[in-house]
Amino acid sequence: MTDTATDQASDVFTSQDPLVLFEQWLATAGESEPNDPNAMALATVDDDGLPDVRMVLLKGADREGFVFYTNLESAKGQELLNSGKAALCFHWKSLRRQVRVRGPVVGVSNEEADTYFQSRARDSRIGAWASRQSQPLEGRFELEKEVAKYTAKYAVGQVPRPPHWSGFRIMPQQIEFWRDRPFRLHDRLVFRRQGHLIGKNWNWTTEHLFP
Repeated sequence: MTDTATDQASDVFTSQDPLVLFEQWLATAGESEPNDPNAMALATVDDDGLPDVRMVLLKGADREGFVFYTNLESAKGQELLNSGKAALCFHWKSLRRQVRVRGPVVGVSNEEADTYFQSRARDSRIGAWASRQSQPLEGRFELEKEVAKYTAKYAVGQVPRPPHWSGFRIMPQQIEFWRDRPFRLHDRLVFRRQGHLIGKNWNWTTEHLFP
């Protein structure tokens, strides 16, 4: 029996806690996905109500939510600050599984942002200063000049976190788990959160959906 057939024959919805289930699925993806199992599509909306989507990397998932980092002055940073809402989609092609997350967004603490920023490669920290993310760029040379400028400025010692660089935490109100099944008769299990407190053991309702 193939891995796909085995997955289809077994119950992969092994927990009634969606955060535990997500952790299990992410760990499994880490064993099979060739690149970035923590990659996720981040959907936001601009001031005109037009949706926007791009790929980012998940940097933490716990009882308080799903965390990622970005330039606050970028298009996505401004859209998140203005709307306070977002959606995520994880798709693991090798597993034929998908997870969707929706909910309000809050900023991480300065301490969290500082800790993660200092864990990044030095060149990535320099890049956070050099890139005016989402702004017009005349040519590659303009970016290289900015990189050289900040490389010289922070030639010794730590590279501090820019004031325009931090993280967001999406607090899930809804998490949907999807897995491929034969003949497009897929499994869809959605969890909806009851209550709005951060860091608590929320109550969740569950519902299976038609594919």
